[in-house]
Amino acid sequence: MGGKQSVFTEEQLEQYQDCSFFTKKEILHIWRRFAGLSPNRIDPRNGEANELRLNYEEIKEMPELKENPFKDRMCQVFSTNGDGSLSFEDFLDMFSVFSEAAPWDLKATYAFRIYDFDEDNFIDKNDLELTVKRLTNDELTEQEINIITQRVMAESDLDHDQKLSYVEFEHIISRSPDFVNVFHIRI
Repeated sequence: MGGKQSVFTEEQLEQYQDCSFFTKKEILHIWRRFAGLSPNRIDPRNGEANELRLNYEEIKEMPELKENPFKDRMCQVFSTNGDGSLSFEDFLDMFSVFSEAAPWDLKATYAFRIYDFDEDNFIDKNDLELTVKRLTNDELTEQEINIITQRVMAESDLDHDQKLSYVEFEHIISRSPDFVNVFHIRI
């Protein structure tokens, strides 16, 4: 009689659990986080509202993203519309990839996509420059940025084509033990 009504059906929760690295309880917590970003539009008790999308302006206010220099790219990469807006499923996918339980290779795939600003499936000099500028809060001179990008290319561009393929990128981050520790969001 006093049973608590769930936002999602048991079947929906099982599907979300199968497609993520979360328990049903964690999925419900993520739903409340999603709904809480736009409480005027989304009733956190109504799972049918999962067709709604949060726009980038709403999402970027999350404490976990607020200071992240790649928040726009993260939203764009996870947005099924490609415009930076996220549905609940997009939001859940993003949290899942950034969870501690996500495997290294999945994290590497999404990191590559985030740093590939022009989305040409390579990280070239322009992508590297944008990455360095964001990581350093745009506080380096053009000459310093150029030196860094040249060194990264010299060490990482194994086929000397002036761009990094996913395999070359994967090789770089495989030598970075902190990659998995940095590439996550706690729920």
